[in-house]
Amino acid sequence: MHPQAEQLIQKVDDFIAGYPNICQYDRLRELEKKTGQPKVYFFVLFVGVITSVIFGLGGMKLVSDLMGFAYPAYMSFKAIDSPDPTDDTQWLTYWCIFALFSITENVMSFLVEWIPFYYVIKVAFFTWLYHPKFNGATLMYKQIVQ
Repeated sequence: MHPQAEQLIQKVDDFIAGYPNICQYDRLRELEKKTGQPKVYFFVLFVGVITSVIFGLGGMKLVSDLMGFAYPAYMSFKAIDSPDPTDDTQWLTYWCIFALFSITENVMSFLVEWIPFYYVIKVAFFTWLYHPKFNGATLMYKQIVQ
């Protein structure tokens, strides 16, 4: 196997090991033992099937809405339980920008049809907003809202 492929498989394995309950790590390990195939393959297959079903049911709009809501909601619940107030501020800021964007999107819904790859851009934008490396929500808040 190519060394870069092995590195990628190891990164995905490390990721799913970091979230054992959500990713069903123990079940994936059992599948790996039974079939002899890496558990990463089953994880990627499962994510692909779920994504295809979501896309088939609601199209790219549903995918973009879930990308902007599911992970941030999960992290917001984790922030509520943590004693550190900085993550509370980060996620509260995200939700303020999310609400502002959602209202603007609903008011200007006629523009959605005119912008090519709108939902792909929306997914990238929301990812930029909440990704810890960029923390775009804080930047947007300071530049536009404040």
